[in-house]
Amino acid sequence: MKQTDFFCIFALSGLGVALLPHAHGQGEAPRPNETQAKASAREIFGRRCSTCHGLDGRGSARGPSIVASPSVNSRSDRELFDIITHGLPRAGMPGFGLFLSPADIHALVEYLREAGKTTEGPPAKEDAAKGRALFFGKAGCSQCHMVGGEGGFLGSDLSDFGRHHSPAQVRLAILRPNDHLSPGKEAVAVITRDGGRWEGIVRNEDNFSLVLLDTKGVFHLLMKSELAGLERRPHSFMPDDYGSRLSPSELDALVSYLAGTKR
Repeated sequence: MKQTDFFCIFALSGLGVALLPHAHGQGEAPRPNETQAKASAREIFGRRCSTCHGLDGRGSARGPSIVASPSVNSRSDRELFDIITHGLPRAGMPGFGLFLSPADIHALVEYLREAGKTTEGPPAKEDAAKGRALFFGKAGCSQCHMVGGEGGFLGSDLSDFGRHHSPAQVRLAILRPNDHLSPGKEAVAVITRDGGRWEGIVRNEDNFSLVLLDTKGVFHLLMKSELAGLERRPHSFMPDDYGSRLSPSELDALVSYLAGTKR
């Protein structure tokens, strides 16, 4: 996130701006190309804001919450639009109109208001039950991930994923699994000199050997001197097409299930 981006959103939060849904005030912000702008709002937020304010906008060690302010209904959409566009000099916030188009700014305001909705109330039990069926069925999550001792172990154990991640963070982790790929989680392909070929994740490695967990759940201890090739790929084994593989209601149900996992 650029420094100017941080100052802009930080200033909004510092003023106690309400970012939860409410009736719009008088004088709506201009809405050119609204449909296109809304489609990119999630990307704008993830690329510019989430590093400091968390994937769900509820804050992190680097920045405050911007979707759970207690001052609900204190600002209209028009006011938020003008603040982002022109800035607040006395608060150290520059005008943001140089970095985003009017349509993008309006879409970002709408996105933040919608993000606030995800903080209201616990997941519905019926959605969580449907999500569990998807996790162990159609979505195929259990082939790599485990919950409550059931499932695979190529991916991380998600038994308490909901304890440390909000529903919005869970959703982004599903839809964009490679955005914040941790070292050691990337896919690896190896070829040995005698013709052996495996793909998987490196579980342990030193200067002379590595332990590979392959996609079938089998461990291989390989000496590096015996390798003919070692390729580290800049992505995980998790599919990145769940936005098209699952319907919106199915995705909501899967998020509800994972957000409720708190071992």
